[in-house]
Amino acid sequence: MAPAKGRIAVLIEEHFDQTEFRAFNQYFPQHGYEVEYVSHLWGQPSLTFGSNPDNGYVEEHVTVTTEVASVNPSDYAGLILIGAYAMDRLRYQVEIAGPGSRNKAPAVEFLRAAMAVDGLKVGTICHSLWLLCADRELLEGRRVTCAHNIVCDVENAGAEVVYDGGYGTVDLVVDGDLITAKHPQVTREFMDTFVREIEAAAARPAH
Repeated sequence: MAPAKGRIAVLIEEHFDQTEFRAFNQYFPQHGYEVEYVSHLWGQPSLTFGSNPDNGYVEEHVTVTTEVASVNPSDYAGLILIGAYAMDRLRYQVEIAGPGSRNKAPAVEFLRAAMAVDGLKVGTICHSLWLLCADRELLEGRRVTCAHNIVCDVENAGAEVVYDGGYGTVDLVVDGDLITAKHPQVTREFMDTFVREIEAAAARPAH
């Protein structure tokens, strides 16, 4: 049975954040959205990834069968980049042409296409802005928030990180179609905002 409101693609790889993973799997179906996990499968029909070993062992696993290079971002209601170290792994390239060359990792190419789709919401939490750092054009001039330990990467990629007085980065920033959150502790606020932004965009009259 098709989801009532569409599918949300979640980019994922090894060392994903389990707090977000559990929350996505519960929250989005309850609000009418199917969650589809997407990754680069390296020519395999499926790959299984594990979460961060937050409590000393890997508690969550996900088997992915959707290859990021074979899907169209326009087929989704929204796109989320899961937190922790997964997005760093997804920007890996086997070969690099040389200094200043364009990152051609399949997930980066997918993200370029996704961010060019008018009205398609893209969400990141914590470390996952790393994937956007693979191409300065995706971040330059954008207002964002992120985990404190990647602020330098994000600012070097040309983004404007939003700060909260003397307490570091703010919890959540909405800049057009890009929704960024600081930490897994604000996952519920992020999901509420993400769904609200998707549904507001869907309600706008078509031009």
